[in-house]
Amino acid sequence: MKRSKFSALAFSLAAVLGVAACGSSDSATTETAAPAETAAPEAGADYSNLKVAVVYIGVPGDAGYTYQHDQGIAELEAELGISVTRLENIAEGADSAATFDKLARDGYNLIFGTSFGYMDPMVETAGKYPDVCFEHATGYKTAPNLGTYFGAAEEARYLSGIAAGAASKSGKLGYVAAFPIPEVVRGINAFTLGARSVNPKATVQVSWTSTWFDPAKEKEAAQSLLQAGADVLGMHQDSTATGEAAKEVGAKWVGYNSDTKAADFPDTWLTAPIWDWGPYYIAAAKSLSGGTCLAGDAGQYYGNMKDGTVKLGAFGSSVSADTQATIATKAAAIIDGSFAPFTGPINDNEGKEQIAAGVVAPLGDLLGQMYFVEGVIGSTKG
Repeated sequence: MKRSKFSALAFSLAAVLGVAACGSSDSATTETAAPAETAAPEAGADYSNLKVAVVYIGVPGDAGYTYQHDQGIAELEAELGISVTRLENIAEGADSAATFDKLARDGYNLIFGTSFGYMDPMVETAGKYPDVCFEHATGYKTAPNLGTYFGAAEEARYLSGIAAGAASKSGKLGYVAAFPIPEVVRGINAFTLGARSVNPKATVQVSWTSTWFDPAKEKEAAQSLLQAGADVLGMHQDSTATGEAAKEVGAKWVGYNSDTKAADFPDTWLTAPIWDWGPYYIAAAKSLSGGTCLAGDAGQYYGNMKDGTVKLGAFGSSVSADTQATIATKAAAIIDGSFAPFTGPINDNEGKEQIAAGVVAPLGDLLGQMYFVEGVIGSTKG
């Protein structure tokens, strides 16, 4: 099996396709069959050499993280006319190690894992099965047959922060967050930078849940932030529980992963950074069908708003036309490369300069970012 080599930023889905988003759960493990109906594969294409599986940390019914991945898997099935085996509610750690091992032993040759905590088990399993192609969402460790895929959610996080900052009357925002890891920290920072671009004195208080998917804990954290005076909430969680808490008291909120439930919050929804995983799933499968495991030796795919991996979801009715115009202008600048959210000067919340004036933080620094920017109330130690 060949392995292609791409840098984090140079890899292009366009080259593969021909055309221009994690946690733990204690729920019981379930396996679901692929949808019964899929579109016919493109004329002349034969993908019978593929046996594909995806491992989910939660369930597609979360209307968030796993739901959006499942939409991408459905796109893959429809595009290639194949069935993908789904394994749901697979906890991180030993449970996932056994799951990945069994899939490889059962003859699956393309295996996706969608949670950060699957990283070490996938590295271990990839070493045991060099002829199987593994793809890990959100991680950073690679192997000759293990690639990673994620994207610049911080771009859409910044834009959603503009909506949040503009909506806040008190200047006190809250943020329900899963774990203090760089992926989450830089999202909080980008959200705060966006909010303070339109509301310079705004603060963002962080409440850690220590879980990716636990609606009860997520809602409890959201309620504590609202009780502390926040009138707008953001979140990095897998469910919409933060929105439920906001809705109960009439506070505004910004979602994440998906905007499929926006209509359930007609008066409180602002927008959400969302993912489109389908193109990557399709590219990975087509590439392996041709004999090449996609992500590359020590390679990481990191999509962005320009290539469509990351998007900003639908606006709620309370987001003003002026705010939408501001966001549209900034989004265009992000896409054309004339603006990056992490452009200095940027200080941390202890007053130390982290990014000098005029400097754009390189991707490597962002991937390891473990400080909070000015305006964030909380600690990256959890």
